[in-house]
Amino acid sequence: MSTLDVNVATIGRAHGLRGEVALTLRTDQPEERLHTGAVFEVTADGRSRTLTVARTRRQQERWYVTFEEVADRTDAESLRGVDLTISVDEAVEADEDPDAWYPSQLKGLRVRHVDGRELGTVQGVEHYPAQDLLVVRTPDRRRVQLPLVEELVPEVDLEAGIVLADPPGGMFEALPEDEQGPEPETSAPARKKR
Repeated sequence: MSTLDVNVATIGRAHGLRGEVALTLRTDQPEERLHTGAVFEVTADGRSRTLTVARTRRQQERWYVTFEEVADRTDAESLRGVDLTISVDEAVEADEDPDAWYPSQLKGLRVRHVDGRELGTVQGVEHYPAQDLLVVRTPDRRRVQLPLVEELVPEVDLEAGIVLADPPGGMFEALPEDEQGPEPETSAPARKKR
């Protein structure tokens, strides 16, 4: 059985005096991943800790969590920047949505044009409301954002390690260096739009 490490959230600032923290979500399934009793093994301040979700709440589209092991603001602040990661069964995740992949599954895949030309390598995924974008590093080290839509990405073959792409003309042409954006950082699954 193959497993994937999935980043559920990153702990943000302390909220209040009793150990509650704000979260930056990295999953599109927060209710499922951050349920009461969920356990996370983390490393904070150079030591391993177990964090058990005592309760969660949402306020103005922001998620907050209280852990059983965190009693005060000082302890909560020491967790700032820590990632909450879980291991999931890759086969079960693939069965739930065959057109969804975690960035860790896509990173490093070769991107090949439908005519056989090599276009580059997937460096990561950026999530936007309209669609997800594959960030592709071309052989000449340029950064290209390829929309993950059926028309432009007809096939993702994890076993073969290939993303088959049919991009419009000009998409993989060079841009001025100042238009190259930062490297992506997320672990929410990328979904192909139809």
